[in-house]
Amino acid sequence: MKMKRMIVILTLISIFVLSFGFGASAEPFRVAFLMPSAINDFAWSQSMYEALLTIQKEMGKENFEFVYSENMFVVADAAAAIRDYASEGYALVIAHGSQYGASLSDIAPDFPDTSFAWGSTANVFTDLGITNIFAYEPLSEQGGYVNGVLAAKLSKNNIYGVIGPIETGDAKRYTEGFKAGIKSVKPDAKINVTWIGSYSDVALASEAAQTHIDAGADVLTGTSQMTVGAIGVAKQRGALWFGYDVDQSALAPQNVVASVDVIWAIALKPMIEMIKKGERGGKIFTLNLANGGLKIVVNDEALVGKTIEGIVKGNIEVKVEK
Repeated sequence: MKMKRMIVILTLISIFVLSFGFGASAEPFRVAFLMPSAINDFAWSQSMYEALLTIQKEMGKENFEFVYSENMFVVADAAAAIRDYASEGYALVIAHGSQYGASLSDIAPDFPDTSFAWGSTANVFTDLGITNIFAYEPLSEQGGYVNGVLAAKLSKNNIYGVIGPIETGDAKRYTEGFKAGIKSVKPDAKINVTWIGSYSDVALASEAAQTHIDAGADVLTGTSQMTVGAIGVAKQRGALWFGYDVDQSALAPQNVVASVDVIWAIALKPMIEMIKKGERGGKIFTLNLANGGLKIVVNDEALVGKTIEGIVKGNIEVKVEK
């Protein structure tokens, strides 16, 4: 009799728990991320991938899941992937590239319960009546300015080369900031800018870097994933490099002086919290030096390495009064 009562009590407790959700594990927040290059490009795509890893580490894998598609440089393929991810019920679909905007404005209305995000841009398509798209935009000119000031102080020739992808968006803003930073220190500086017309053409970036160095530049900079080619040339020919997107010093430890590290998590964390509260989009997130969305990573080895080497080899004699 006592056993029957116990079974009844346990059954009632089970019903109560299931009815009110006690003990039930919450569903993880699921994100899908697509990008124009690879997660190890030392640039645009890697920076977002690292941000998602950071958030996953903080929230725990049981609470945050993400999947990704690499090398989605064909916009039509990216659009198909965006639609597939949305149909699979992901809470947030990140289309990491300004080339994906038209696709998002077409797809988002079909999935009102899914949030979408893209950048670098300040357009969330509210003028089209769309309410479930977020945007993010780094003020890259701020990081460019800091890099430019440091570049001006280190350059011996006062000639600088910039290798950009396409003259638009954060690439243009970074370049203008870099130029302004140099001019604030050395108004007579010669700054040569080459727009190669591609985000991914490594060979063309390498060629542009060679041309700049042949013209006397001893400092180079640039943006997007194609810059790995230019960094290789800087390493080969002894030029200094200033990076953008992620810390690029591992590519050329003695040449990469500083990098502007874009911390996308500054935009993603509040975005996720908004989605959890039922807000699907409509907000633009800005990343800058003040809110930690941009960080300057200085590589000491490149900054002082040549001086140390000169002292060690005897090319620099340190004289002091005894």
